[in-house]
Amino acid sequence: MSFFLYRIFVKIYCMILVTGAAGLVGSHLLKQLIKDGKTVRALYRSSLSVIEGAEGVEWVKGDILDVISLEEAMEGVAQVYHCAAMVSFNPKKKEIQYHTNVEGTANVVNACLNAGVKKLVHVSSVAALGRIREDGPIDESMNWTEETSNSEYGKSKYFAEMEVWRGIGEGLNAVIVNPVIILGAGDWTKGSSEIFKSAYDEFPWYTEGVSGFVDVLDVVKAMILLMESDRTAERYILSAENMSFREVFNHIAYHFGKKPPRRKVTAFMAGIVWRWEAVKSYFTGKEPMLTKETAHTASAKVRFDNNKLKLYFINFRYTPISVSIKRICEELVKKYHP
Repeated sequence: MSFFLYRIFVKIYCMILVTGAAGLVGSHLLKQLIKDGKTVRALYRSSLSVIEGAEGVEWVKGDILDVISLEEAMEGVAQVYHCAAMVSFNPKKKEIQYHTNVEGTANVVNACLNAGVKKLVHVSSVAALGRIREDGPIDESMNWTEETSNSEYGKSKYFAEMEVWRGIGEGLNAVIVNPVIILGAGDWTKGSSEIFKSAYDEFPWYTEGVSGFVDVLDVVKAMILLMESDRTAERYILSAENMSFREVFNHIAYHFGKKPPRRKVTAFMAGIVWRWEAVKSYFTGKEPMLTKETAHTASAKVRFDNNKLKLYFINFRYTPISVSIKRICEELVKKYHP
């Protein structure tokens, strides 16, 4: 069969399963796959989310921690995008986070092997690489160690990656993507999208920390490219630009027509705040606004090397972060303040 006919066959007959379909990456992935004419199945746990632009998706009730429902969802599936994960820096949620990220990924890998899935794309994080390192740019060769990560979340994602590598050793075709901070018009009360709400609310504080940032649409584009390629048993950092948090907040504030942050957070001040938040959370049961881990991450100056993906896909271009922020701000204004 010619490659051209193979691509037509895959487009028509290849069933794709997406976990974590209600999240920022998963929801944008669903919309792009449907736009591309793919046959898509997606998991939902308790309530079915309505995702505009994802009409035509086959929704099935299941959970990555429920082996039986997961294996049923894998029936007839050729490709799997594993986007489901728990992101939390709250020490109280450490156990459930490990349970979801590590055991859940192990279940997905096992189900893929049992179902004869052709390929898996696993969404990890740069946190799994050990992102707290300031002596040089981080690339795909780096691994999580006690010395280079201050995040239990990163540790859980590292162990999740180990499950994917275990599956690769057992014959599964799989690739891992390690996105940096993902920017997109998701629920701005959760995850990385909270950056936009903070800027909209004119949050006055800033740090001089530096990190990588990437548009969710570029993450989706890279994932699909990798799925449809012959690349396997590899990981890829997904990062458009290394920027300071202050610069990103300034861009967002500008497009919202809001005041930019103007008060610098010192290490001493951050230490006081995260300790106070820990005490307050202990008595109230509410999520701490700042933890020891997030305080450290926000102040670190970490840069990421994004050359590996561009080496293999020479036509791939990241969207400039300034362009992404403008589009996302417009989408969020329409969503929350029409």
